[in-house]
Order: sequence, then structure tokens, then C-alpha cells
Amino acid sequence: MYWAEFLTVALIHLLAVASPGPDFAVVVRESVAHGRKAGTWAALGVGSAIFLHVGYSLLGIGIIVSQSIVLFNALKWAAAAYLLYIGIKALRARPAEARAQEPEAASVERSARGAYVSGFVTNGLNPKATLFFLSLFTVVIDPHTPLMVQAGYGLYLAAATALWFCLVARLFSQARVRAGFARMGHWFDRAMGGVLVALGVKLAFTQAN
Repeated sequence: MYWAEFLTVALIHLLAVASPGPDFAVVVRESVAHGRKAGTWAALGVGSAIFLHVGYSLLGIGIIVSQSIVLFNALKWAAAAYLLYIGIKALRARPAEARAQEPEAASVERSARGAYVSGFVTNGLNPKATLFFLSLFTVVIDPHTPLMVQAGYGLYLAAATALWFCLVARLFSQARVRAGFARMGHWFDRAMGGVLVALGVKLAFTQAN
């Protein structure tokens, strides 16, 4: 009975999730810099954050956020600040020779928790994701659709997002791909840092429509 609605939701989500943005940039950086495990945990963090968006959309809190300039701006600036923070850290990456002189830093392995949090926070604080899910649950999905069915849509959206970014992590953590990026060394980190900073600046100027 709800298959047509579900397929519409799935198609819109596919187009949105496949579009490069902060989530993509963070998962790629975690995968290339720290390997498949870190990339996968970052992907799971992004997927888990979808439950946050779905939850407040079902509760109607998303409408309050979108209509409140103060709340929207608070969310926007928090997300922009986080992207700028991790972007600037990446921009300050040093050549391999300089890092090699700091054995205590070179031997630190990226924790699963750290990678997961990076993915979760990046998606969870993104006000563009807030507006996307709000429009999805108020315009695309019929308000008369049973709550359990809508919750089912949410479960699918979270799982599909996690799966997509796990595939991204798998691709960018392959030995050949990582070796290719490794040859660029700190320049890759700086390039990704520039992308994250640009996304943070762009996000800072996002307007609530």
C-alpha cells in the first residue's frame, strides 16, 4: 500500500546521499588517513545520526528548528565550527619526514570511537540535513501515513546511508588507493582540509528557507 511512497523516499534519499558533502569528505579522509576500520566507523556514525534526524522529524521538533532563527543559527554555527576545526587540523598536516621525528604522534592509532564521533557529529549537526529530513517527512511523506510505517522509512534511511558510506570507506581504504594518496602525503591532508574548511564556510552562510 505504501510502496509508491517508499520508492519515492528511497529515490530522493539516493540522490541526496550520493551528492558529495561533509559526510563524504569526512568518511574519505578517515578511510585514506587511517584505514578501512576508521572509515567504516565514521560511516556507521553518519548512519546513526540519521536516527537523530528521523526522530525529531517524527516528533515535529524539526519544524520548530526550521522556524526558529536562533535555533537554526546555533545548529548551523556549531556544525560550521566543527568542520572548520577538523579542516584546519588537516591543513596543518606536516610532511612525513617531520611526523617521523615525533614517534609518539606517529604511533597513535585512530580509535573506533573517534572515527564514529567524527561521522556522527558531522551529519548530526548539519542543518542542511535537518531541512532535508524535515521536507521529506512533511512534504514527501503523507502525514496520514502510520507512524510505524514512517519509522520503518527512517530505519531504511539510516541503514542505506550507513551502507553507502561503508562502500565509500571500502573503496578509499583499499591498499592501492591509499598508496596513491600516500604518495601525495601531507598534500592530500591539506587538500581535504581545504575541502572541509570550504564546506564549513559554505554551511555558515546557509539560510533557513
